[in-house]
Amino acid sequence: MSQQPSKRLFLLRHGRTEWNHTRRAQGQANVPLDEVGHAQAQAAAPRLALVGAVRLWSSDLARARQTADHVAAATGLTVEEDPRLREFSVGEREGMTWDEAVAEFPQMADGISLGERLKGVPGAEDNDDVRARIVPAVEDCFAALSWGETGIAVSHGAALKLALGGLLGWDEHAVNSLGVLDNCHWATVLEPGEGRARRLLAYGVGDFASATTIG
Repeated sequence: MSQQPSKRLFLLRHGRTEWNHTRRAQGQANVPLDEVGHAQAQAAAPRLALVGAVRLWSSDLARARQTADHVAAATGLTVEEDPRLREFSVGEREGMTWDEAVAEFPQMADGISLGERLKGVPGAEDNDDVRARIVPAVEDCFAALSWGETGIAVSHGAALKLALGGLLGWDEHAVNSLGVLDNCHWATVLEPGEGRARRLLAYGVGDFASATTIG
C-alpha cells in the first residue's frame, strides 16, 4: 500500500536576544536579536532549508522576524507576518528579572506555567488569552498547506508550548511537561491525514547532540 501524503509544520523559536541573555522578561517588547542570536539563526537556516518548506510564517516581533529573515535567505521563501504568533504579553513584568518580578508580584512564585504566574500582573495575558490566538494561527498554517507540503512558523518559547498543546489536543499537564524550546530550536508536528491524529515528531531539535526525538 502506498504511503498517503502528509503535512508537516516546523515550529521554530527565535534566536537569542540580550534580554534572553540577562534573563529579563521580554513578552511583547520589540527586542532584537543580539550577535549570538543572529549566529544561531544563521546556523539553523541551512538545516531548515533541507526540509523543503513552501511557506514561512513569523511573529511580527523583531526577534522572531529577524530569525525568519535568516530562514528566508536560505530557503528563498517570503516571510508572512502574523501577530497572533507573538509571545505572551507579560504586562508590568516586562523588563524584569525573575527576582525583581517576584519582589513586585509575590503570587508569581506559586504558578507552574507562565500564564499561571502572570495572573494578577497588570496588563499580562494568561494561558487562555494566548491559546485563543496562537492555536488558530498554527491551525491556519496547517490549513494553508496542501497534502505533501511542509511549512515553518517562527514564534516564541512559552507561546509555542500552548500552540503545540492545541495542535495535539494535549491537556494542561502534558503541556506543562514540556520544557521551553532553547533559542533557535524547533518542534515538528505531522498531520498524517485520513482522519488520523497529529503527532509530535521531534522536540528541541537544533543542537543535534542534545535534541530529543519523540517518534
